[in-house]
Amino acid sequence: MQTVRATLVAAATAVALVVSSPAASAGEANSKLALTISVDGAIGPATARYVKDALTKASERHAEVVVLRMNTPGGLSTSMREIIADVLASRVPVVGYVAPSGAHAASAGTYILYATHIAAMAPGTNLGAATPVQIGGPLPGLPDATPDKSDKEKKDGGDQQPKTKDAMTAKATNDAVALIRSLAELRGRNADWAEKAVREAASLSANAALQANVIDLVARDQAELLRQIDGRVVEVAGGDTRHLATREAAREAVDPGWISRLLRVITDPNVAFILMLVGIYGLIFELSSPGAVAPGVIGTICLLLGLYALNMLPINYAGLGLILLGITLLVIEAFNPTVVLGLGGIIAFVLGAVMLFEIEAPGFRLSWPVIGITAAMFIGLILVVLGSLRRARRGPIRLGAQAMRGLSAEILDWSESEGHVFTQGERWQARGTEAFKPGEVVEVANIVDLTLVVRRRPVLTVAEGGSL
Repeated sequence: MQTVRATLVAAATAVALVVSSPAASAGEANSKLALTISVDGAIGPATARYVKDALTKASERHAEVVVLRMNTPGGLSTSMREIIADVLASRVPVVGYVAPSGAHAASAGTYILYATHIAAMAPGTNLGAATPVQIGGPLPGLPDATPDKSDKEKKDGGDQQPKTKDAMTAKATNDAVALIRSLAELRGRNADWAEKAVREAASLSANAALQANVIDLVARDQAELLRQIDGRVVEVAGGDTRHLATREAAREAVDPGWISRLLRVITDPNVAFILMLVGIYGLIFELSSPGAVAPGVIGTICLLLGLYALNMLPINYAGLGLILLGITLLVIEAFNPTVVLGLGGIIAFVLGAVMLFEIEAPGFRLSWPVIGITAAMFIGLILVVLGSLRRARRGPIRLGAQAMRGLSAEILDWSESEGHVFTQGERWQARGTEAFKPGEVVEVANIVDLTLVVRRRPVLTVAEGGSL
């Protein structure tokens, strides 16, 4: 009996293995996954976070390949280096793909494309112009173009001193050249043209880049891209090699998470600038009117978001200091109008806004209309304050002893020449030269040491324009 049972179990196991083996092979064949990361627009902290999260997800899901589709004018060097570090450390092969037709991978995009395991472009695209640009001038520190005859004659004649090279820009350029050359050597691509792209801002079309060994292939769409890279062998982080099987791979797009989307919004310099201003004025309104709650809560949230965004962006702290000084002067002007403080605050604010960001990377410039509108709002605030001050000075006195004269008061009690009256919602001690009865309405003639001097209201005659 035991022998029969053992035989049946063995037979069932064998059948299960035979049936499951083809299914497993088919499942394994169909389990290849190609994830797509889409980078559109300027490269910044949000892009770096998005790429990092997507590569982590690709590793967790054991994706066959990650396609990094790019259409970017460039961006921040710090974010670019974060992306490059993540690509170099990825256990999943990353294919850089400049697409669709009409797209480009300029500046930071060129570095990232050089860092990918396989570089590809769609027809009608271009890359290059990878020179690091600093704010406030042309591109000092770069090699000059071939000098013309007149320049040579001036130099020989001693009429012109040699140009002084901007040391900081030269250091940034040489550092960028070293980075892109190291990436080119790592991936076996054209290092000489890479240096030319940095020093001379050279650019190439897709076909020219293929002929110059800058990229590995040209593909019309992602399906053709996956067919062309099928069977290639690439080396990933750790020295491991991967034999790509992407012909039948399932394609899936990776969307940025809510954190990446939030970062993309708040790291826009204009948004960060406005958030900071809203936060500061929200706190000012809360401190000037304690108990309002809403301005304080909204202001605190906006200020924290604005400061977080500014912390992630390359800012000039002298510009930030001028902005804060300008806001302080404007607040003082609102409470103690002097005109001089207001004008000084506006000048400091505008200068600080212009100086706030240290670079002119695409997509990371502070908009002049935003600066102008904000300055106009501050000017409007000063004009409103000055108008209110003028009306207050021309209007009737509403405080102190002079404001009490002429008010009506009701007699509460009276004995001889003293008693108490009720006026302006308060009980006052009063005195007068006449005798009054409780309930009688009198007029305040003066106030002496918190004691009201009262009298009967004068009766106007018809001749005086009154009524009997």
